[in-house]
Amino acid sequence: MTPLLKIIRDRIAVEGPISLVRYMELLLQHPEYGYYRVNDPLGASGDFITAPEISQMFGELTGLWLADVWHRMGSPKEFILLELGPGRGTLMQDILRATAKVSGFHLALKLHLLESNEALRKQQQGKLAAYNPVFLENLRELPELPLFVVANEFFDTMPMHQFVKTKEGWCERLVGCEQEELVFTLSPPNEGILSFVPADWREGPEGLVYEMSPVSLAIVKNLATHIVQYGGAGLIIDYGYATPSGQPTLQGVVNHQFVGVLEKPGEIDVTADVDFQALKGMAIHQSAKVEGPTNQGEFLQALGIELRASFLKRHASEDQIKKIDEDMRRLIDPGQMGIQFKVLAILSPQIKEAAGFS
Repeated sequence: MTPLLKIIRDRIAVEGPISLVRYMELLLQHPEYGYYRVNDPLGASGDFITAPEISQMFGELTGLWLADVWHRMGSPKEFILLELGPGRGTLMQDILRATAKVSGFHLALKLHLLESNEALRKQQQGKLAAYNPVFLENLRELPELPLFVVANEFFDTMPMHQFVKTKEGWCERLVGCEQEELVFTLSPPNEGILSFVPADWREGPEGLVYEMSPVSLAIVKNLATHIVQYGGAGLIIDYGYATPSGQPTLQGVVNHQFVGVLEKPGEIDVTADVDFQALKGMAIHQSAKVEGPTNQGEFLQALGIELRASFLKRHASEDQIKKIDEDMRRLIDPGQMGIQFKVLAILSPQIKEAAGFS
């Protein structure tokens, strides 16, 4: 039994079955035992590997995209450069290296990082100390300045609800306990759930599953509101879908392998595909301009990843050339990350268009 399992079981004993939102909050962000509070899950020795850890090209192109939208907005003399969930600081390190020669960009930026993991904060501080990063606990702490933000594989870990269509009506999937084991169960049918389910889904077939992350929507609302009011742009990159399929996507991951969501709470990562349609709708509702979602492969190719790879290979060894090609394929190939990962841009109305989106 993990310490967090006992805490969750005790809570269910008192309150009854809990929502997936509450379960994921405890699982991932419990102050003492939460997965993202106490673990370093990244890299080959962790539970998963992200695009910045695969190749420097990903961060370099992301950085130049940010510099380009900054220029398109008139190159404000002071702005916030923010990353949500910066991991080991690798992506931001590549962004800053790629933008070092963009005139005025580094002089104007104030680096902010939203990170809950103390161990990762130390790594980020070590890599990015020259930029005096400010660590945020929440987005309400943002200064009233233009905001340029990147979120790579951040929203897939946000707590979510699962609503299920049954013979009796729409129910919510909950986490309960039977014979000291965590199990999934359903709430009684509830008319109130209909306010969360899209209108064209409500009369759908039995077994339909609608996933909704109120935390993700609140974050996008805050970002879009800030960008509309003060200017800026945001780039969201994650695995997900342009439109919901009606199938559940919640999954557990440990050592690069899929496991049950209810296994060993606190010791596994739990993620779900990101609903880009919902995020886009929320940003538009705040009067932001939105581009995408588009596939990651198409986005990186439009930004020139193949040209960047050719430059990296000019003075590389044979083994290095092979690795550069393999890493690029992993990022853009439709059978790997190229289609599964999507890219969404949230823009100030002042920005007429953004690179990478046809």
